Amino acid sequence: MVSRKTDHGRGSALAASPAAPMQIKGRLWLEKDGETFLSWGRVVLLERIRDLGSIAAAARSMEMAYSHAWSLVANINRLAGEELVSRSFGGKHGGRAWLTPAGEAVIAQFWNLVDKFQKWLETQEAE
Repeated sequence: MVSRKTDHGRGSALAASPAAPMQIKGRLWLEKDGETFLSWGRVVLLERIRDLGSIAAAARSMEMAYSHAWSLVANINRLAGEELVSRSFGGKHGGRAWLTPAGEAVIAQFWNLVDKFQKWLETQEAE
């Protein structure tokens, strides 16, 4: 059985050329210094952190281990060169996390690139 990634509410960054016997398909991700900085799943994680207010809740909503989500957030912040996700730790009601204005901007820029990429793919024809 073929495993498919769960649709976490944004659709996927997968795009295809017009219906034809052969299609051109692709996914968009951004790299910095040879490391993945942003991808569809990472941006959905950032959106879930924004919407749910915690890395743990975002991870649970995506059926992802907290340690993996924490690692992704740490790498995203490091590669961005600034905090895209800020957080507070512990306390009576536990910690929380939120996106900085830079984090919100990165999300908007990524989905804008995805839209442009999808439109470009739609203009391509497989031979």
